Amino acid sequence: MYGYRHGLRSSSKLHQACLVNVELWWLLKGLKPSPRTILYFRKNNAAAFKKAFQHFVLMLKEWKLIEGETIAIDSFKIRAQNSLKNNFNQKKIDRHLDYIDGKLADYHQQLDRADGVEQKQEIEKKIAHQKSKKKAYKDIERELEESGQSQISTVDPDARGVVLHCNVVNVGYNIQAGFDSKYKLFVNAQTGNVNDTHALADMALEAKELLGVEKMNTITDKGYTTGAELARCAENNITTYSSPKEHSSQKNGLYDMQDFVYDPKNDTYTCPAGDVLYTNGSIYNKRNHRVKHYKTKACNGCAVRHLCTKNKNGRFIERGIYQEELEQNAARVDANPEYYRLRQQITEHQFGTLKRQWGFTHTLVRRKEHVLSEVYICFSVYNLLRTLQIIGKKELQQRLKALYLNLRLILAHLEAILRNELFQKAHLHLLSHHYKTTLKPI
Repeated sequence: MYGYRHGLRSSSKLHQACLVNVELWWLLKGLKPSPRTILYFRKNNAAAFKKAFQHFVLMLKEWKLIEGETIAIDSFKIRAQNSLKNNFNQKKIDRHLDYIDGKLADYHQQLDRADGVEQKQEIEKKIAHQKSKKKAYKDIERELEESGQSQISTVDPDARGVVLHCNVVNVGYNIQAGFDSKYKLFVNAQTGNVNDTHALADMALEAKELLGVEKMNTITDKGYTTGAELARCAENNITTYSSPKEHSSQKNGLYDMQDFVYDPKNDTYTCPAGDVLYTNGSIYNKRNHRVKHYKTKACNGCAVRHLCTKNKNGRFIERGIYQEELEQNAARVDANPEYYRLRQQITEHQFGTLKRQWGFTHTLVRRKEHVLSEVYICFSVYNLLRTLQIIGKKELQQRLKALYLNLRLILAHLEAILRNELFQKAHLHLLSHHYKTTLKPI
């Protein structure tokens, strides 16, 4: 934790600090762990780092520093131990294979024109090299097909190509973070998809379960606004305040979808001309969405059809099955603009501290589980320092001392119970042995 606070994250730097830093002489009581010891400690305790962080969060909730009433969720991106050239999608693989095929064709032409033996041998070596490269790319293509993913990384399999900033793409992780609104403390963390589209419900449910609250609010930006995610939150008593997205209908000068009035009771739309559009009740898959279609025969012969649609079959409307949740969320945000503006105040400055002051812009480990262990260490350090500023050094020392004394009492009580059970088991064992040796079977 000391190393992550001061930007000394690598095992070699931490080891060197243990040798020359007087503060660490005192903190470690003279211990000087080797780089390998530090490396394996971090690698083998990923689950423990998460439990320690969650335990600290529950302590902060018990101390009334975390309420669990409003949780803001946002994300930041860090680079992985995987270069962009070792990240592949189908388009990139095809480009490499086309280039190799072109080189092979060129080399075969050169081989046909070559006269000397040495020249032919040199060209054949180049052909063999290109064929080995082609086989390697074919193997990567097969792995990509078997994984079922849109991209694959050969060094860190869990890393993905993400947009860091200004359309600059790097291979890394999209870290999700949850914050409590009272003192802006970290509550939970996850990493998964390259964007925020499907992250809201998982983050909100994890925070709700960890804090043990019956209901809570979430505040998120536009990237989290997905109908299915909002619906999952509503089903679990979580009220969302997520920045609304504009409807995807084309702005082509014709009647916009917002010009059509929806009747939730009859599940119909009324067009600007006063005609009603009906649905057959079927649900259709459209990319990653599920929608219903609404149509009317009144388009034939309509006087304002040229203002509504150019489709020869008339105007039809697509409505997502989670459109109601999207509209309810948009209404909440519009009705509470000041409440939604709290999002930036709750989330942004922590990321600046981690990335600009502590240098947490890249991960030193591979695979999702170990990357999250680094995240939990950083979040634990931030919460500790923030708690120190909120309640003061002396108060923090007293509370930690009280917890330590309570823990010693609990351990002593458990030890007494264990000794009593062991004594009873030993006594029963002696009695059983006595009866077996003194009593004869009838």
